[in-house]
Amino acid sequence: MVAEAICDGRVCIVTGGGRGLGREYAVLLAANGAKVVVNDLGGSRDGEGQDVGPAEEVVAEIRAAGGEAVVNADDISSWEGAARLVEQAVDTFGGLDVLINNAGILRDRMMFSMSEAEWDAVIRVHLKGTFAPSHHAAVYWRERAKSGGTNDARLINTTSVSGLYANPGQSNYGAAKAGIAAFTQIAAQELSRYGVTANAIAPGALTRLTSDLPVSDEIREKFSTGWVAPVVVWLASPDSADVTGQVIESSGLVLAVAEGWHRGPATEPVRSPTEVGPAVRKLLSEARPRTLFTEVS
Repeated sequence: MVAEAICDGRVCIVTGGGRGLGREYAVLLAANGAKVVVNDLGGSRDGEGQDVGPAEEVVAEIRAAGGEAVVNADDISSWEGAARLVEQAVDTFGGLDVLINNAGILRDRMMFSMSEAEWDAVIRVHLKGTFAPSHHAAVYWRERAKSGGTNDARLINTTSVSGLYANPGQSNYGAAKAGIAAFTQIAAQELSRYGVTANAIAPGALTRLTSDLPVSDEIREKFSTGWVAPVVVWLASPDSADVTGQVIESSGLVLAVAEGWHRGPATEPVRSPTEVGPAVRKLLSEARPRTLFTEVS
């Protein structure tokens, strides 16, 4: 336990909690007093296979340090699996306060080379794998509020600078992550009346998904998972109750709040196709340049 256990007693689910960022989240949450359900199907980085070992190792590490944690090996992109995950948290620890949607896979390919299976797998794990647990958690929180209980709950999703700023070769991954950013903002509006905040983290970290990239020791330190986990633990804590609908970038290079789509320069509408070009080009000349992926990586 740390001196200031800012998540003391809070029941947290971490999907993809067996390795990388998810492991870092689970361990630091437990060190800050949380009771953690460590979910991990244990597949490879492209989503193949199953292995409960990584989740069991994280749970064993948490328990050895005096914390409370249990293993869940359900497929969170499955409707039934996501339901069982939420039920396990409630049945084991008596409730649910925080859901951290972190599980993900990569199947990078240029658009003209990408197969339907590669598209579907990434969209399923990231986008449905965020929606399905969120749905079941939202049902629980809504029913608790309607029955007279109170929530100080958190939905924390995982987007990416690839989804925010675009990165060639990741049309499936980027589309899913952009969808998660929009989903988060909608969830924030829908769930606020029930005492639930919804935010997303855009982490910059080297994990097994990026293990094939040659990097220097300096870059490895700048993209350590240790830069991201403290932000997630703070978002999971009661201290963040006034923050919702936000996307926060976090790495060893920057801590930033991403600004989503907003209306830029505008003009009166036009009816003739020949007027559209000059009008749009004038607006583009007045618009703030968009952030590029290469500027944040």
